[in-house]
Amino acid sequence: MRTRAAFAAVITMGAGLVVGCGGAAPESQPAATPAPAAEAAAPRGGQDQTGPYTVAPNWPKPMSQLPGHEKWTWGAMQSVFAESPNRVFILQRGELPELARPAEAPLPAVGPSLSFPVGAVPFRNASTGIAASPGNQGPDGFSGWKGKLGVDARWEHCLLVVDAEGNITESWTQWDEIFRRPHSVTINPYDPEKHVWVVDDRQHAVYKFSNDGKQLVQTLGIRGEAGTDDKHFNRPTFLAWAPDSTLYVSDGYANTRVVKFDKDGKFLLTWGEKGSSAEDRRPNTFDAVHGVVFDPQTRRVYVTDRERHRIQIFDENGKYLDQFETGNPSNPQVLYASADRHIWVADGTTSKIIKYDMDGRYLYSWGTGGTWPGALWNVHGMSVDSDGNLYLAEVNTGRAEKFIPRPDADKSLLVGSPLRAN
Repeated sequence: MRTRAAFAAVITMGAGLVVGCGGAAPESQPAATPAPAAEAAAPRGGQDQTGPYTVAPNWPKPMSQLPGHEKWTWGAMQSVFAESPNRVFILQRGELPELARPAEAPLPAVGPSLSFPVGAVPFRNASTGIAASPGNQGPDGFSGWKGKLGVDARWEHCLLVVDAEGNITESWTQWDEIFRRPHSVTINPYDPEKHVWVVDDRQHAVYKFSNDGKQLVQTLGIRGEAGTDDKHFNRPTFLAWAPDSTLYVSDGYANTRVVKFDKDGKFLLTWGEKGSSAEDRRPNTFDAVHGVVFDPQTRRVYVTDRERHRIQIFDENGKYLDQFETGNPSNPQVLYASADRHIWVADGTTSKIIKYDMDGRYLYSWGTGGTWPGALWNVHGMSVDSDGNLYLAEVNTGRAEKFIPRPDADKSLLVGSPLRAN
């Protein structure tokens, strides 16, 4: 009796184990190991091509929303600036014809075994080419251009304003005639009147407009004249302000210096010189001074030395303090400082948006080269609005894009609002 009871108990325990384990697995098919909780929660498949963002579809809306522009599209997109989520400035070098990708054709006049368009790459560069967007050819931006206005391009709508939905709400066409290669657009964060500033590197001028665009309030530099003295620029690029509205101008493509002005536009000082060669890494030498940022907390000035793949750091009066590399190859087109005290760089070579700490330590990057929505091709302008939306202007693609933070995004990966004094 005791033997039969013991045997029954063993059978009962075995049945309980089978029920508790959901059934015994055959010896040839061992039970799968449960996935860790993080892996089990992850989505299946896909990639993360646009970082912590999704892309706003059809923003901005096509140029065809303008009467008489049904067959035209955006030109080389130089810059973008969000005054608010519903008032975003877009700066471009005119317009280009709207084209579908053409059929492949041989080019025997150019060379053997060549054809156009080349497979798997964009068929048009909006910025570079003898008949692409004007402003990039010849010493004045136009003299080397081989296109025909009205056919290959239109020099119209260089500065526009769009709303949150991508509708064009303002066209500053009254100023098209004074632009030759409008390079960047921005607003001084410490200016209660919110004047709109445009840097035109081919005109060697910095323009200050009233916020409604009706008046040209001030011009720094002498329009159409290049120089290196206290009254001239030679292809300036970007602007930055201190809290008292002291202005720093990166000057720029031909000159290799930073110029400092007081709040009224009076020249104060300048620093920087051209390096002796591409290998010249000495402090305070440059090859393409392409961006400038002011840190109101430390009063440091960050300056892009683009062709040498580095960011140099100075005090507010041009004393060299430090530098950090952006990698080689790299092409640091945009320099941006966020309120959470990080430096962001948009790299034209790697198609990455890169995050550094304020001492230049690499932290994170995202971005994929291409022309599909969310891809990047030579980002030349960056702005963030009060809702956290990120705007990028791509000079080669010829478009601006609006990136909306994903609800589940890690906030430390988002490009923060602009750095400014409290």
